[in-house]
Amino acid sequence: MKRTSLVSNEAADPRRWWTLAVLCLSLLVIGLDNTILNVALPTMQSDLDASSSQLQWIVDIYMLVFAGVLLTAGSLGDRFGRKRALTFGLTVFGLGSLGSALAATPELLIVMRGLMGVGGAFIMPSTLSILTATFPAHERGKAIGIWSGVSGIGIAIGPVAGGWLIEHADWSWIFLVNLPIVAGALLAGRFLVPESRDETKPALDPRGFVLSFVALSSLVWGLIEAPSRGWTDGIVLAAFVVAALMLAGFIAWERRAPAPMLDLKLFRNPRFSASSASISLAFFALFGVIFFLTQYLQQVRGYSALDAGLRTLPVAAGLVIGGPLSAKLTERFGIRIVVPFGLTAVSAALYLLTLADAASGYGLIAGALLLLGFGMASALAPATDAIMGSLPAAKMSVGSAINDTTRVAGGALGVAVLGSILASGYRGGMDSAVSGLPAEARDIAHDSLAGGLAVAGRLGDGRLAATAQDAFLSGMHTAALVAAAVALAGAVVAAVFLPSAERSPVREAVPA
Repeated sequence: MKRTSLVSNEAADPRRWWTLAVLCLSLLVIGLDNTILNVALPTMQSDLDASSSQLQWIVDIYMLVFAGVLLTAGSLGDRFGRKRALTFGLTVFGLGSLGSALAATPELLIVMRGLMGVGGAFIMPSTLSILTATFPAHERGKAIGIWSGVSGIGIAIGPVAGGWLIEHADWSWIFLVNLPIVAGALLAGRFLVPESRDETKPALDPRGFVLSFVALSSLVWGLIEAPSRGWTDGIVLAAFVVAALMLAGFIAWERRAPAPMLDLKLFRNPRFSASSASISLAFFALFGVIFFLTQYLQQVRGYSALDAGLRTLPVAAGLVIGGPLSAKLTERFGIRIVVPFGLTAVSAALYLLTLADAASGYGLIAGALLLLGFGMASALAPATDAIMGSLPAAKMSVGSAINDTTRVAGGALGVAVLGSILASGYRGGMDSAVSGLPAEARDIAHDSLAGGLAVAGRLGDGRLAATAQDAFLSGMHTAALVAAAVALAGAVVAAVFLPSAERSPVREAVPA
């Protein structure tokens, strides 16, 4: 059988690089939203009179809905049109952003954040599937490298943008800033983004939609709640049981469904399965590190929210360098070399963070973050290209949604597991230091570094503050070591299971 790429060189859309610019602009709001909110939480809690539980749900509901809707959104994009799915996602995300900015109560803000999660779930897989449909095979690696870099840059500049907006405006602007980006992407996309879809128009799979949504949302909910409730908490365990049962039901149904939204045979392809595993393990390490690094910079090193955000920018620099360069490296050395190399660099960067303490110079942190960003970009771009290159043309949105789901699940698991390790290390280091405090103060100081510093400040106890910082650093070092080991495990998976040579994927050509 003659092999054809999805888009031949002759059929390449002359607007494709402008299309990529629109897709990157659309993706930027997703990356920003993942991290811009964190620095605004104390101000929002005060202005909205939100409880700690409500504050947590303001953050978590977005990720919960986003993860649950992803596979469904990808399937609908294949069925009804990927440009249409992107337009819908941007519109819903913009409306959710406006509603969040205007929210006067925590409950309304939680609802609006959930609406943003629905929009984000349609935006992210649409951008990657449109990119894959638009670019010929010989340019796709470079385009995905840029796409992957922008995805990471949004995550990296979120704390900077959030810190600046909090210092110069108010918290509503962390949502209003999305509106001009969304409006620009919608306007430019109308003229510069081509439409594509699965021309066979397969029947919808409502049972698969429901099973995948319940499975993914239950899994992510359990991962989010486990650090605070405890991994053995009955409700957390019930969430994991529900996720496992629904996932088993989803797999069983998709094997015999007349029109499955996910072809499970894809996972027999080592390019697809090994790349998905590598991406999941990489995001486990990345999101877990961001979780504790922002606390380290602000509560151990004493930087303001804006200053701490600025000092995370070397990650963005590494992503900018590594994303486009990864295509050239892959072309020269092959995916089986480049992906393990990138993940090994991530592991080395995480190990460098175990050397950081309260007196460390910023050069150590900057070097580790630069290496982290470069390693992430070097691994993620070719791994993503491998996933998309192994898919049939008709299933690109679902495949993109799988790629995004591995990122979300890996990131949520990283925050949950590494956050739990960090919390356990901190509390263990504080046991003796808080034993003589009154019950309420003891509980506050024992709960988190912020609580420990607050109690130490009220008591004027510099020794307690130093002990709290040392306890945090001990937990951080353990968490960083675990993250480094996970990234190294991803490198081993990629080295063992990825094919040694790239082959042109067998695809159907897109009808003109």
